[in-house]
Order: sequence, then structure tokens, then C-alpha cells
Amino acid sequence: MTNMTLSIPEQLHKKIKLHTELKWSDIARQAFETKLNELEFMENVLRNSKLTEEDAEEIGHKIKAEIRKRFK
Repeated sequence: MTNMTLSIPEQLHKKIKLHTELKWSDIARQAFETKLNELEFMENVLRNSKLTEEDAEEIGHKIKAEIRKRFK
């Protein structure tokens, strides 16, 4: 297995040190796996998409405009 070194904010490190009962390397590994699974899923969805990046931008702008109308 390969080792990895991470930099985290000091405040986060202080909180982590309070919970020595947890295996933080396992938690980090699970978080990496979860994110990679999400990315692979999105890549598979997008692989078959016929939308262009411009189409997606336009749809996003329309959605944001409708959300702004609702909250005014």
C-alpha cells in the first residue's frame, strides 16, 4: 500500500487529536474512495451526454435565475 502525506489546518488537527479512538487513515481512505466513485459515476453519465458545455452553462443560468425569483 502506498503512503500519502496531507496538510490540514491546525484547528482541524486539534479536533482530530481529541478522537484517538478513530482510525483517521481509514476515514480518509473511505472519503477518497467515495469521491472517486462519485467522479466515475459522473464521468459515465457525461460520456453519453449530447449536451455541450455551452448548453450546460445556459441551463445552469436559467436554474439560478428561477431560484433567485423564488427567494425575492
